[in-house]
Amino acid sequence: MLSGKNIVLGVTGGIAAYKACDLVSKLRKQNADVSVIMTKSACEFVSPLTFRALSGREVTTSTFEEPQVYEINHISLAQRADALVIAPATANIIGKIASGIADDMLTTTVMATKAPCIIAPAMNTAMYENPITQENIKKLSALGYTFVPPRESRLACGTVGKGALAETEDIIDNIYYAVSDKKDLTGKTVLVTAGPTCESLDPVRYLTNHSSGKMGYAIAREALRRGAKVKLVTGKTNISVPYGAEVINVFSAQDMYDACMREYKTADIIIKAAAVGDFKPHTVNTDKIKKSDSMTVSFDLNPDILKALGIVKGDRVLIGFSMETQDLIENSRKKLESKNADMIVANNLTEKGAGFGVDTNTVTLITKDGVDKLPNMSKDKVAELILDSAAGKLK
Repeated sequence: MLSGKNIVLGVTGGIAAYKACDLVSKLRKQNADVSVIMTKSACEFVSPLTFRALSGREVTTSTFEEPQVYEINHISLAQRADALVIAPATANIIGKIASGIADDMLTTTVMATKAPCIIAPAMNTAMYENPITQENIKKLSALGYTFVPPRESRLACGTVGKGALAETEDIIDNIYYAVSDKKDLTGKTVLVTAGPTCESLDPVRYLTNHSSGKMGYAIAREALRRGAKVKLVTGKTNISVPYGAEVINVFSAQDMYDACMREYKTADIIIKAAAVGDFKPHTVNTDKIKKSDSMTVSFDLNPDILKALGIVKGDRVLIGFSMETQDLIENSRKKLESKNADMIVANNLTEKGAGFGVDTNTVTLITKDGVDKLPNMSKDKVAELILDSAAGKLK
């Protein structure tokens, strides 16, 4: 997602400085180049050696330290950056930036860069809620700085409240959005369904499928990166929700149907990536079903969400998914026509690296104009290609 991007990370003096180590590690796993600037007080919490080992680069701690090559450090870092991130950001650093103070390596780099700046505050609740801090955040937000708000949690000082550093995944999502040079979905709304649906048998048991939600979540994240407003209708998953998505949690196929028929009206693009159960038990037992040697369950059909959306879609772009184990192209073409979809994303669950629970997919994009079989690639890349097609159909 961030391959080849230059991220400058500023670490300031708070107990949450140790969490910046995890941020550097995960940015490197995304193939980003990370340069770390530490304030003097940050060095009291974490050794620069830790960040040097994680980033594979020298760590800058002073404006006046001898550079490895002849260059003015804060200028070279500012020019190199695709994004400048401060995590954790103390009330002090936020106040200094808001006041135009540039008296150390980090603040001078912030002053010199034209890259997008992302600030993730972390501090005591009272300090965060202090009117001065809030006014500084408001001022910087108006100037184009992006803030990733802190979480509510038990803090190091022993109090419970808002002030804990945002989750690493949320900070990375904001970096991902900031470095994007493709904003072709700005002003558009994308409705995405993801994950499995569940059908109750009794108060204890339910029937579901193996969907992890990774493909739908990748599509939602890519749409956000491209400037869209995203509504994510999702079944039960164990993965992080893309930062900024409006999440509508559902359980059953009927829940997902109701949500889609309510939310589609404001959407420009609808992408049905969820694995919806075709059937539901005819009867849901009110008491736990006792163990026996055998059990017979009668099923009824669930509503066909894609077909229902195809009837009412109007000028909206409608994309569905087709998971098959045989006759992939033939079955998917029939689905394209019968559901009145603009595209079907088809994949064969028997192919290596495709289907449920993995980070890659091998798909074929089927439209009325033809068939485009794609090689195995990351689900993030598949999401990008799907939205390229969707954006083209909007035009």
